[in-house]
Amino acid sequence: MAEGDSPDKPAMQLFPGVLLRGVLMGAADIVPGVSGGTMAFITGIYHRLITAITAFDMTLIRCVFAGRWRVALERTDAAFLATLLLGIAISVFSLASVISSLLETQPLLLWSFFFGLILASALVLIRHVSQWTVMAAFGLVFGALFAAGVGLSPAFELPVAPWSFFLAGFFAICAMILPGISGSFILVLLGMYPAVLAAIEALELVSMGLFAAGAGVGLLVFSRLLSYLLRVHHSATLATLTGFLCGSLLVVWPWKTQPEDAGAALPVSPQHYAELFGDSQLIVCVMLMVLGFFAVWLLESRWGGLER
Repeated sequence: MAEGDSPDKPAMQLFPGVLLRGVLMGAADIVPGVSGGTMAFITGIYHRLITAITAFDMTLIRCVFAGRWRVALERTDAAFLATLLLGIAISVFSLASVISSLLETQPLLLWSFFFGLILASALVLIRHVSQWTVMAAFGLVFGALFAAGVGLSPAFELPVAPWSFFLAGFFAICAMILPGISGSFILVLLGMYPAVLAAIEALELVSMGLFAAGAGVGLLVFSRLLSYLLRVHHSATLATLTGFLCGSLLVVWPWKTQPEDAGAALPVSPQHYAELFGDSQLIVCVMLMVLGFFAVWLLESRWGGLER
């Protein structure tokens, strides 16, 4: 576990670092193609986050109904979760319009920064695969192909209805806690990204509540599967997650085009992009890739990477 993250540390010692991690996760989750789970891995809280989520079970419910509040709070690592959720909420509500604007006005620069960030994240993760087996190698290849396949899949639109927000929340949260699989991009594929972003910006409480309910159900179900895999098949699971990150590089590649006969944007070379659309902003994009790469190195050196 990263330094400063121990559950027995006072809450005020936990607050600044965990809050910042939440802000980073929230900012990543807003961008289609970037995963908040990636940020959790980079900053060394992924295992702790999954463990805290899986603590929400029947034993916890019995503690609550029996009035054993202190036991319930300790069981769920409540201070950690509350601080992390606060950071995510601050980021989502304050940056939603900013990120949305940058995606419209400066997409090349934004995607370049995240490309460097995810590339460095993949290198960080692969160093933590302690044992390379056939299963781990298969997981790496499978993860890369799966993430790339999701990223290049054609989008289809769900009707904007109450049940759609619940369903979108369920599938998006499963992706959000997987490094390399973007929950926001799943919303794009479902045709719900504009509707969810608009609901957040306009504070539509009913739609946001339904989305949160779907996310809560998905989180409780999927986190248990992840917890089991990390416990029983640690190296193979890390290799698969590394593959997800590698495959998502295709999704966040800055220079893309959308042919008329394709349902998803396809990556092209900067030169080809310049021929089609004009300035590729190559020099600035490369500088931002390097900046994103360096940011991950700084985060890992500060917080120690993954905890086991």
